Amino acid sequence: MADEQSDDGRPEITCLIVDDHEVVREGLRLSLSRAPHIRVIGEASDGASAVSLAERRKPHVVIMDVRMPGMDGMEATKHLTERVPETAVLIFTAYSERSLLSRGLESGAKGYILKEAPHASLVKAIEKVSAGDGYVDPALMPAFLPGKGDDMLTGREREILQLLADGMSNADVAARLFISQETVKSHVRHILTKLEADTRTHAVAIALREAIID
Repeated sequence: MADEQSDDGRPEITCLIVDDHEVVREGLRLSLSRAPHIRVIGEASDGASAVSLAERRKPHVVIMDVRMPGMDGMEATKHLTERVPETAVLIFTAYSERSLLSRGLESGAKGYILKEAPHASLVKAIEKVSAGDGYVDPALMPAFLPGKGDDMLTGREREILQLLADGMSNADVAARLFISQETVKSHVRHILTKLEADTRTHAVAIALREAIID
């Protein structure tokens, strides 16, 4: 999808809001109106309508609620990743259960953020997933826990996985840890191999499911 420029010069990010509560959709639209580079191009109240609308309008990001009547957010996410692969799905929910987060990411969502997250965090999440990066609300994973992953990943690998879960890119991780991007890439490859993950987001989902991170 070709990127248009917003009024402040940044590439415009188009979004579709999906939630069965009208008041939530209105609140989200109002919040995003404060970000000049983000434009809401449609709304849907259930998963089936979201898939149909996304196929027609092809937004950069679909902001997806989980629990809705008819087709829920998880099922809709699976359909979207198959039918509109260029669109990123950001799960937007009030539920913070580890199993739900893992299911969301494994269904193909690029990110997961809580509805209580501040405006700046929501904007950051949208920017991250639209750029192809993963994002998981930091409130969901404050620290690594002892567990079966401790004897699988090195301390440095766990540290990098935490930063990836926080939505950082390879360049961000390299700058934070004062190492080269090539070193970060090497660690990420090792993490994916050890966790038998296909992508960085998949690795985060596995780590959550296995209680490597919280």
